[in-house]
This record gives sequence, C-alpha cells and structure tokens, in this order.
Amino acid sequence: MATTMHVSDVAELLSEGRTHFNLSPAVLVEHSIRRNEAKLAANGAIVGYTNRTGRSPKDKFIVKDETTSNTVAWGAVNAPFEPEKFDALYARVMEHLRGRELFVQDLFCGADPAYRLPVRIVNEYAWHNLFVRQLFLRPTAEELKHHHPEFTVISAPEFKVDPQRDGVASDVFILLNFTRRTVLIGGTSYAGEMKKSIFSIMNFLLPPRNVFPMHCSANVGHDGVSALFFGLSGTGKTTLSADPSRDLIGDDEHGWSADGVFNFEGGCYAKCIKLSKKNEPQIWNALRFGCVLENVTLDPQTRIPDYNDDSKTENTRAAYPVDFIENALIPGIGGHPKNVVFLTADAFGVLPPISKLTPEQAMYHFLSGYTAKVAGTEAGVKEPSATFSTCFGSPFLPLPPKTYAEMLGRRLREHSAQCWLVNTGWQGGPYGVGKRMDIPHTRAMVDAAVEGELIKEDFEIEPTFGFSIPKRCHGVPPQVLNPRNAWPDKAAYDKAAEDLRNRFAKNFENFDAPAEVKAAGPKAQR
Repeated sequence: MATTMHVSDVAELLSEGRTHFNLSPAVLVEHSIRRNEAKLAANGAIVGYTNRTGRSPKDKFIVKDETTSNTVAWGAVNAPFEPEKFDALYARVMEHLRGRELFVQDLFCGADPAYRLPVRIVNEYAWHNLFVRQLFLRPTAEELKHHHPEFTVISAPEFKVDPQRDGVASDVFILLNFTRRTVLIGGTSYAGEMKKSIFSIMNFLLPPRNVFPMHCSANVGHDGVSALFFGLSGTGKTTLSADPSRDLIGDDEHGWSADGVFNFEGGCYAKCIKLSKKNEPQIWNALRFGCVLENVTLDPQTRIPDYNDDSKTENTRAAYPVDFIENALIPGIGGHPKNVVFLTADAFGVLPPISKLTPEQAMYHFLSGYTAKVAGTEAGVKEPSATFSTCFGSPFLPLPPKTYAEMLGRRLREHSAQCWLVNTGWQGGPYGVGKRMDIPHTRAMVDAAVEGELIKEDFEIEPTFGFSIPKRCHGVPPQVLNPRNAWPDKAAYDKAAEDLRNRFAKNFENFDAPAEVKAAGPKAQR
C-alpha cells in the first residue's frame, strides 16, 4: 500500500510561497477578477464559466483497496480504480500544481459537531475556492486554530490527463481514495464536482455510525417540527424548502442521526434557470455580493444576469451561504422530521400532484428514485424519458442501495413520520400537451402536508399505482388532485399510466428488497 500523506502536508508541498489560505469572500472576488477567471455581475455576484456544464458521472472512480473492496457496491456507478494508478496520477497532479498560485480553504462538512468532517480543499481557481467557502461550513477563528482535516479535495481543472496512460475514461477524472483520504479532480472546471465528492464521502462514512445520509433539503416550522424534501435535480428541492413561512435548515444534503437531522453544508447550490423574483423571492434576494453564479449569461453592457438564457446550459447555478436566506436556521440542526416529501417531475403527466405513502411504498419509491427528463430539442426528440436514480442520488452512493433504504424505513417507523410523493411535473397530458404544475398549487399542497393539515382530509385510492390521494386541499382546485381528471382524453391517460407502471416494475427487478416492499409497488401488466 502506498505511503499515506497527512492531508495537512499537501498545501505545504504545493505552495512554494504562492498558496493563499482561508481568504475572505471579498479577497477571493478580487483574485477572481484579477486573474480573469470570472466576471462581476450587476447584482454583485461573480460569474464563472466552465468547460463542462454538469457533473461527469462516467469519469468518477473509487480506489479499490482493503478499505473499500468488500463494502462498496461496485458497478457502473462505483467504478473501481487501482491504487497504483491513483498514486501515479496523484504524483503528476502534484507536479502540475507545484509553483502555481493556489487557494486553500479549511472547512467542515456536517453541522452537528458529533458527526462533522473537517476537510481541506485545494484549488487552482480563486472562484472555485470562493464556491467551496460559501457552500460548506466555515470554522470560527478559534475552530480554525484546531482544524485538522480528515479529507483533502484537490481540484486541478487545467491538468491534462492521458486516458490511455492514466487509466481514466476521458480528459476528466474524479477519484475518491478512502485509504489516503483524498479526492483528486482534474480536467473539469464544473464546481459541483467538489461538492458532490464530499457528499459521496459522507455517504460512505456515516451509515456505519448509524447516521442516514440523505440527498434532500430540509426546513422546520415555527412549531419546531422538521420536514425533508428528496428529489433529483430540477424537481424543486431548493425552491420548495425555501419557504418564507418556515426556517431553512439546508437545501441539498443532510444526515439523520439518533438526535435529529443536520445540514452537511453551510450554503445552497440553487438552479437558477428561469429564476423569477415573484416565484422564488428568497433565492432571488440571495444572489448578491459573495454569491457565485455558474454559466449564467450576462448582458455585455450592463452585466445584468439573464436567468432565462439557456444558450450555455439549462444547468445554470448559484452558490451562496445559507444565511443569505432570510429565515435560515443557524446552525443547520433540527429535530426528527414528521413529514418526508419525495419530489418527482413526471413529464408523462401521470402521477398525482400529491400522494400519501405507507412506509413500504416509501421504501419502494425511495429505491426507485423516479423522475422524468425532457429530451433535448436540439436532437429533434420531443418525448420525455424516464429516469430512475436510486435513493434520489445514485451517483453519490458508494454502499448498496438497500443500506440507505432500510435506514429510511427504520426512521419513518421509529418517529411516526409520514411520507408524501409530490409531482412537480406535468398534468393534463405529457410534456408538449399538458402543462407544468403551478408552483403556487404545489406550495399549497406541500404546506398542507408539512403543517399537518392534509393528513386530516379524506383520501381515495388511485388504482394504477395504489397511491392514496386527497379529495380536497385548501388552495388547490379539486380537479387538480386526481391526475386522470385533468386529461381530456381518459383513454390516453390510462395508456400512459400503464406504460409508466411497467417502467417502474421493470426497473425494480434490479433491487434486492423485502417482499413487503416489492408488494408495495405497481405490478407490470402483461
């Protein structure tokens, strides 16, 4: 096994006098502009542009050694990488960085001191360093004196890899080494890779400590009762958790321990395509000095952001400290949730706007992790495609899926938490025929659920999936609640529902799940 380098030695090895440690946002903004890495927007945020406009999941590998060989669920998501190849590539990245101007932040992941992970992040770009500083938990001056990083992330977007020599899949690589406690990222300037690498680390380290790591947002009502919001990108996690009537715990990654829930991060990473002040006022107001925008188009004269412009990508992003949200809960720690919401954007227009799930149905739909994406119009394809991402976060789960699903089921039962499935996608027909759910209607349903009002209503069983759907919800027209009623052509709805039911059933054949969980899902019709 290779000699393990203590993570605190990394920056010293690289610096040669040109490494900046734990700079403030204002100074990092100055460096970003000075180095011509980013632009200054009219609202005070800086804007970085990236060579990749999203994550590169096929370029992520986990080093397979004594630490991981018998614990990681190896496969297409968790591809193995040889320790010797990691060591060789690590040495080349070190040589690439030697003598360069570098930026280092010492941070925490995990608001609960009992479970937080001290991390060190080394960046080639100043704007990347501002990104991680705003997204993770920032130590106090006193905590910084005693900060001993247990994991180091090294991001070298300008490093040129040789896939044939180095054993990677392309000109991008994300390598997780749990023995050397190091993440190595190269070839990509998409900042989200750093964030999600640390999330993957927490998903590996916490379950053995009886902490359920979750790809979800969380907030808490004025009664002190928490709620969780699971969902894939674009389903509304950030939008729905940023509720003016509730306090925000966090928007993306949390742990659920024996004591309650806690935010992994100290910031938010919001999608900002088609962002509007009317529909998302809290996020809109957070986009100011200290915020990092990613791939957002600016007017060349005024530098005013155009959030409707998707010419670079639809995956435009904003990273900002959680306390930029007016009613953020600091620190990001809450009690045990009483409501758990699964969000899906069903582009087939089949699923109900809101459904009440049993614990077994919750485990089934957690393992399924369904949403539907609209295909790119540039390819001339207009039909939506079903996406199943296990536990609403498949790319970030090193352990077998049932590990996480069983933790969910246990906690729902232990704390008598109610699980809801909410469709933020289409209604009255598929994408191109129906229309997207109104955000105010979705907010009304979610508010009624998490405030404990919806559970008091009468419910009926939706026949295709076996969901319990409410007959009434304050602030929502009754015809909206049953998806079949919203379709003018009922036969077309039945056909679309049967097709989606079969997709669910086929996908679930991949899972090792208890019989009662399998029985809770829809059955394929032959």
